[in-house]
Amino acid sequence: MGDYGKAADLYDLLYHGIKDYRAEAQRLAELIRERRPGAHRLLDVGCGTGEHARHLSALGFEVDGVDLEPAFVEIAREKCPQGRFEVADMSVFDLPGRYDVVLSLFSAIGYVRTPDALRRTLVRMAAHLAPDGILVVEPWFEPGQLTDRFVTLATGEKEDLKVCRMSRTVIEGTISRLEFEYLVGRPGGIERRSEVHELGIFTRTEMEEAFRGAGLGVEHVPEGLDRRGLYVGWPANEDSGRGPA
Repeated sequence: MGDYGKAADLYDLLYHGIKDYRAEAQRLAELIRERRPGAHRLLDVGCGTGEHARHLSALGFEVDGVDLEPAFVEIAREKCPQGRFEVADMSVFDLPGRYDVVLSLFSAIGYVRTPDALRRTLVRMAAHLAPDGILVVEPWFEPGQLTDRFVTLATGEKEDLKVCRMSRTVIEGTISRLEFEYLVGRPGGIERRSEVHELGIFTRTEMEEAFRGAGLGVEHVPEGLDRRGLYVGWPANEDSGRGPA
């Protein structure tokens, strides 16, 4: 998994100007209500700092979450005190109860890295679905969509704090290695931090086969929330000829 614990306190500040969580939550709400009218209970797997959960809660959903990073879970609990947020590995987690919708967003699924681990993880997600529930997964990029050695820059600031994060993506076979370097400026000095993240690059066939291996039907939604698309799965014992709608 990634190393977000070193910069969890900076995460929301950096993504505030990059990612429109409110718009994404609205799009998700529309998709959920189109496919599963009446859905209420949601589980966000790889919930991060709970920003999607916060906006989905405001749209009337009851949202719980899990994430491997304890610092993220603490932030999510503060944002969404009405939900239950737990520290757990997405590939082995086991919670009581079942959910109308299980979500895994912002490419968190890429951290499982291999097709076998992908299937095992989807099995765990599927195990937490209600009989008529749906699984919504936002994938990492497919082969050919990333540029090797690509460098990006993100910045954020508020009173007495300025952050600059430079990242480089290195492609090594089916693994994308993201190297993050931070400069964190405060009146007391400038701090440097480093992180390395590795995400698996899965083909559409691998994603769809993993859904089916978890006992789910699957639909690919190309437009998704961003340019990464979405996969929507549902228990295969439903009318597989109709899809999830």
